Amino acid sequence: MKEEEEEPCPAFSNALLVVQDVDEEDGDLPQFAQNIYLHVLEVEQDVRPNYMQHYEITERMRAILVNWLVKVHSRFQLLQETLYLTVAILDRFLQVQPVSLSKLQLVGVTAMLLACKYEERYVPEVGDFTYITDGAVTKAQILKMEQLILRTLNFELGRPLPLHFLRRASKVSNRDTLAKYLMELTLLDYNMVHYWPSEIAAASLALSQLLLVALPWSPQQQHYSIYDAAHLKPIMQHIAKNIAMVNEGKTKFQVSCEEQYSRSKRMKISLIPQLNSSIIKTMAAALLSNP
Repeated sequence: MKEEEEEPCPAFSNALLVVQDVDEEDGDLPQFAQNIYLHVLEVEQDVRPNYMQHYEITERMRAILVNWLVKVHSRFQLLQETLYLTVAILDRFLQVQPVSLSKLQLVGVTAMLLACKYEERYVPEVGDFTYITDGAVTKAQILKMEQLILRTLNFELGRPLPLHFLRRASKVSNRDTLAKYLMELTLLDYNMVHYWPSEIAAASLALSQLLLVALPWSPQQQHYSIYDAAHLKPIMQHIAKNIAMVNEGKTKFQVSCEEQYSRSKRMKISLIPQLNSSIIKTMAAALLSNP
């Protein structure tokens, strides 16, 4: 008589059930392989920390430029990907090619032009960028800078963006509206340029769900993001610092993305009371006391 088959070891079978396959509904799309490729690419095209040391331009000048680019991005009604790629091109270029303050706006608008050509179906004319600068830069200057940026970056513009990682991660936790606002604030923060896009996305999502539903980072989210809660904590502290600085007016200028996310179109997410909670103040305290 054939012996009955034993039940699988409970510990093993339970372990298999811990992580749900969030890509199951996507059919044959190679999501997992694509995610690995994006991680490889973000490492290859990284931005080093403190790259502006000994530069004429400062982190405040960079923040003012990026804040202005957010306004231009809104004025031209461009895709969100275009904004993130603009800043990625800007930082990757500046860490290799220092420029004077007089050329900083030129680099910024040229980076946006290149990002538009990469992401947009309908690209603004070069003349639109000269107009938006009130004639501070010319068409000829933009076209010359475009060639310099492309040569400097070896024509490699396809850096992964935080949005790419957030889309997949938000399948596990649907808190992406607040996470997008938190991610956009990081664009202004020079002290966060060295974090990989995947880290920014995971930390923004982790903080958004902590604020909205008081849920910790789960094993499933760790599996799909590859980052555990301990790894994300210092990044979340930087994001909390950005929120606190906006709340307390320490940026010294009107933060464009805060204004945009206060509108009904963005669910007025920058106005929610959770952004003034004790969680934010506690997480930001150490960085604000030691800028």
